[in-house]
Amino acid sequence: MLTLTDIQPQKDEIYLDNNATTPVLPQAAAAASHAMQLCYGNPSSSHITGIKAKYILETTRNLVRKVIGAPSGEITFTSGATEGIQTAIISALNATRGQAATADKPVLLYGATEHKAVPETLKHWNNMLNIGAEVLAIPVDERGILDLDFIRRHVADALIICTMAANNETGVFQDLKALESVIRQGNDKVLWMVDCVQALGKFSLDIANTTIDYAPFSGHKLYAPKGIGILYVREGAPYTPFIAGGGQESGLRSGTENLPGIAAIQAILSLLDDEEDDTFKSHEVLLGYRKQLSDTLCEAFPDIVFNHDFACSLPTTLNFSVKGLSSKDIMDLFDAAHIRVSSGSACSSKVSGSFVLEAMGKPKWQSDSAIRMSFGPATTQQEIDDACEAIKKAVKALHHSCLILSDTQDNSEFAVDGLQQWVYDQQCTWCYVDKAAGECIVLDMIPELVNKFQTLVKCQNYQVNGVLETHRHDGQLLSSEIVRELISGQMLSSDYDHLGWNKHNTELTLQNGQQVSAINIGTKVLAKLPLPGHTENSVCYLLGTAKEGRLEAQDIEFAFVGDTLQIGGLGRVDLPESSAEKMYESLRNLAAVIADDTLICPSHDYQQLFSTCLAMEKRTNRLLSDVLAGEINAGEFKQQKALVDTKLPPADHHNYCGSISTSSADIGHITPDKLKQFMADNPGATIVDVREPHEFDAYPEECVSGKALVNIPLSQLTNFVNRHRQEKSSSTFVCICRSGNRSDAAARTLSRYGFNKVYHVPGGFALLS
Repeated sequence: MLTLTDIQPQKDEIYLDNNATTPVLPQAAAAASHAMQLCYGNPSSSHITGIKAKYILETTRNLVRKVIGAPSGEITFTSGATEGIQTAIISALNATRGQAATADKPVLLYGATEHKAVPETLKHWNNMLNIGAEVLAIPVDERGILDLDFIRRHVADALIICTMAANNETGVFQDLKALESVIRQGNDKVLWMVDCVQALGKFSLDIANTTIDYAPFSGHKLYAPKGIGILYVREGAPYTPFIAGGGQESGLRSGTENLPGIAAIQAILSLLDDEEDDTFKSHEVLLGYRKQLSDTLCEAFPDIVFNHDFACSLPTTLNFSVKGLSSKDIMDLFDAAHIRVSSGSACSSKVSGSFVLEAMGKPKWQSDSAIRMSFGPATTQQEIDDACEAIKKAVKALHHSCLILSDTQDNSEFAVDGLQQWVYDQQCTWCYVDKAAGECIVLDMIPELVNKFQTLVKCQNYQVNGVLETHRHDGQLLSSEIVRELISGQMLSSDYDHLGWNKHNTELTLQNGQQVSAINIGTKVLAKLPLPGHTENSVCYLLGTAKEGRLEAQDIEFAFVGDTLQIGGLGRVDLPESSAEKMYESLRNLAAVIADDTLICPSHDYQQLFSTCLAMEKRTNRLLSDVLAGEINAGEFKQQKALVDTKLPPADHHNYCGSISTSSADIGHITPDKLKQFMADNPGATIVDVREPHEFDAYPEECVSGKALVNIPLSQLTNFVNRHRQEKSSSTFVCICRSGNRSDAAARTLSRYGFNKVYHVPGGFALLS
């Protein structure tokens, strides 16, 4: 196991995720350490050590009052903003129970872009306290500004209204004076909570001169440690202790106070309050930082779109999207280049967009691909300069990987050769490239990946021999039609059928003597095999090497089966255009023309297993095994398949095309602290970096534990399996990525395919010292 001191920041790390948390300033760390080591008394103790601790507690409370402009009201120290939000909402709901019982339509109002802690807390305690109010989200406009007319219509029935001073995703700030005017004109007694977490240290607060009833703050968003927060409660506002016990904080919040955290808060607020100290930068300086960063981003990403209006946003937050790039593409690139930013989709093939941007009415592509870049009010000019230089260097990797175009860059040496799998929201697009011939095909294009393919084709000047679909549902608009229009000048032919198949083709004979049409792709052929069942028009494309007009089973490398055959399941046949009897015959026909180890490439990957083969499917899919062994006839298959499909909800998008069974494989683990010794003991082992090429290119280190990294990204893992079939038992592979998630998936897939010396590194590069 790694020791605490083994975990260190990476060299030259650029931290631009301050809205998530901030580093602790040296002054705050020193204050916390002083309180832990020297002034460690309990503030409730009456001896001198306790009195000293009490002094730190109360002087900090007084300083909070001064900085937020609250000479009156209660100041309570909490564990953080979430506890403050809970306390405020419970206090308000408990106090308005009687009002809720007699009101016709009581409502709980919150801004649609609030932090999730707010609506979830409202819903939870509304239910737990049997309030029975309707929880309503206040809409926002395209800038993220709250709809004042909506508030006017509903505030009279409100028990509480929750808004925020500034948004954590976009930095958009609200006009609190305008809000207060509308709220109090409509209901002078409604309790009002304002989340001030992102405001402190970025603009002045004068809370006592407002009618805000509750204002939570968080220490770790302003250079103090995690675990310390502040709650302001207006004088006369109702209060219910969220934590009962020993009566600390004048009975408002029991539990021994977090004195080290409180001491750290005092150090931070002292800097804020000191007009001579320049730790916290002026608004004008912060605006300059934003301009420098935004100019750099515009230069790096010509198609960038900023998702918020700078005129009503804090200067410390930049939220942007880039047409043609997913948030994962950008975040992975920046993380490899040691630039820390955040996104809404995290590291998953299943996409979830930003609810904040959705509430603002942004297009889906902007919401799904948004990146948040945030610096803090104590950020230095040198840090901004370093960030801009790092961004410029990192973006070169995108040019090399053809994720964005460059007029001057020759990317031919970086071109991929072979099969790539692009996954978006568990849907698979397959792209095969013959680098020497400069030719490619793409199958089952997903709308969100159209720009990616178009950029790749133009970047490498490929001839496109086919933009193909494996099937088409009734009424479905296919992205292939859009792609063919966008790259018409690089299409081999303009004469194709409804699935994109080139009508100018040749014929081949398959293993079972069946005649099929085929087209060339470099030195390979792609044959089209009718495969009705999931839909009437379903086909399979077989990629391999033909010999004397024949494409034998052992010469087929890949079978692109669409949704007929899935990893751990079969495509559904309860659709109007489906036929179980035809699927039965298609499965038997497919097995007659491909080998047991031909790599099967489906249109969906629900488990991040990438691909499969008949040998694996027959071991895990009893229904398929019985079909291929002749144990059941078409009628029996129809009955059993109907039973399987009844378990699929018609509207379940992520399992829409077929029910699957889960699969796993055992793999070896090498913890980061053991990797160096493992490589010394296994000098022939290969360290496989499974990050995408742009991440690999941006990563400054070329070796790990003295061994050169070999880049085999997840998008090329099926290609790797195909090319290394003969090394399953002899070669040792150690998979690694940023966090360990992707390397785990890669290692499990290799293990499924019979590679028996496969390991992965949990924690990945993040935990390598």
